[in-house]
Amino acid sequence: MLQVLYSILSERQLVEQINYNLLYRWFAGLTIDNPVWDHSTFGINRDRLLENDVITELFEEVVHLARQQKLLSDEHFSVDGTLIQAWASQKSSRRKDDSESPAGGGRNRDANFHGEKRSNAIHESKTDGDARMARKGSGKEAKLSYMGHTVMENCSGLIVEAAASRATGKAE
Repeated sequence: MLQVLYSILSERQLVEQINYNLLYRWFAGLTIDNPVWDHSTFGINRDRLLENDVITELFEEVVHLARQQKLLSDEHFSVDGTLIQAWASQKSSRRKDDSESPAGGGRNRDANFHGEKRSNAIHESKTDGDARMARKGSGKEAKLSYMGHTVMENCSGLIVEAAASRATGKAE
């Protein structure tokens, strides 16, 4: 939750933040003397949560409790869509036919995309194949993204339905 809410880009940065931020320590249930977990713990636990669909169950339980307590109305709602930036690096986007030769070595090669036409038809992310290049508006830069779709109940402001899909340009 901390990583998503505060836009912390990596597990390594999250561990560093928890290590010196008392508010984050409190949120995570750590005292000032407790050691902070290793960054690899987060990736393992994230995979377990996704495999067992725990996040979806938690979301559905919150909505169910709100309906049970009559906090939701079926009459007033809003539908919204937005771009969600993928965690894949722009540098991971390469030609599908692998005709680009990497400049420099290593995983994080040097890349200069200025003036180069890039499109989803001929380019894809090598680390996140489902992410698509998309932009929020004309004149804005294209980023590897997904579409986020939500239905919000207007009286309470609670999101009652949510989904993510490939970025196609049609959010709602």
